[in-house]
Amino acid sequence: MIITRTPFRITLGGGGTDLPSYYSEHSGFIFSVTIDKYMYIHLNTPIVDDLIRVKYSKYEEVSNIEDIKHDLVRESLRLMKVTSAVEIQSMADIPASTGLGSSGCYLVGLLNALHCYKNISISQQDLAEEACHIEMDVLKQPVGKQDQYTAAFGGFIVMDINKNGLVKVKRPERLSEDAIDELESSLLIYYTNTTRSASEILKEQNKATQNKKNETHKIVVESLHEIKDIGFKTLDAVNSGNLDEFGKLMDVHWQAKKRLSNRITNSSIDDLYELGIKNGALGGKILGAGGGGFMLFYCPKEMQSKLTRAMSEYGMRRMRFKFDFDGSKVMMNIFNRRQSLQRELKLTSSYHY
Repeated sequence: MIITRTPFRITLGGGGTDLPSYYSEHSGFIFSVTIDKYMYIHLNTPIVDDLIRVKYSKYEEVSNIEDIKHDLVRESLRLMKVTSAVEIQSMADIPASTGLGSSGCYLVGLLNALHCYKNISISQQDLAEEACHIEMDVLKQPVGKQDQYTAAFGGFIVMDINKNGLVKVKRPERLSEDAIDELESSLLIYYTNTTRSASEILKEQNKATQNKKNETHKIVVESLHEIKDIGFKTLDAVNSGNLDEFGKLMDVHWQAKKRLSNRITNSSIDDLYELGIKNGALGGKILGAGGGGFMLFYCPKEMQSKLTRAMSEYGMRRMRFKFDFDGSKVMMNIFNRRQSLQRELKLTSSYHY
């Protein structure tokens, strides 16, 4: 039995510039961090047969990987050449389609478990790239690279993505523990009570970015340029400990993000955002592609009681969190322990007393 734990993420700057439709022309930049909300993957082998069993919101039991409907599982097993006798179950602290990178979390956690199962060591960079390959190249999903990389590395990461898709990962250079603590206590997340599929929003953004004849091309590309520039400023603000400036930049980012698609916001989200600003938040945004999920606010400590009260009266549920610094990790591995014991027994049996 193997259990992996992979953290969800929140994007602090540059969201949307990690899509190939943008970075292949202009290069991309992402500043993000993981939180202590996790995707758990449980991998085991059946005792009585060679079937493949997959349990998520549905249950699948097949004898051939080609019959697996869960595309992330099917392509992960194919990549790792696992064709039979495996059971995979997933559990998560947060529902899917809420803007915290659930598919990337799932895929990174599953690939981590499969590498462990086959006793193959893999770096965080390669783990992230394998996940990107499956989602972007094999399944042709309209996604970027930040979810997979943030899930694999964990903590605060900065991603510089060049035009050929090569990602350079680094940590913020001057981020102090005091700044981390203050940022953690100043970010408030509320659930909007709606889930949404990011695919349609991202498809629309990709189409507008790629098709220069599209009437929205200029608006989308210029907005992404602005979002990338705001991302650089956001990193500088956090590195310097100027967190109120970070909060104000979140508001500027939100105004630019809304120009990417008319699906990113709606009247309910706009009302929620305005309520937050009126009650002490310096800035905020919908996490992920938009349209629902979680709303993130930056609010100084002295104003948080006012914001919390207003949100409670509005019927909003707050999700409390801490930052995570581990990335995807193996929490339990009985397979390798069993293999080690078998090797020890074999070695011991070769001695004669």
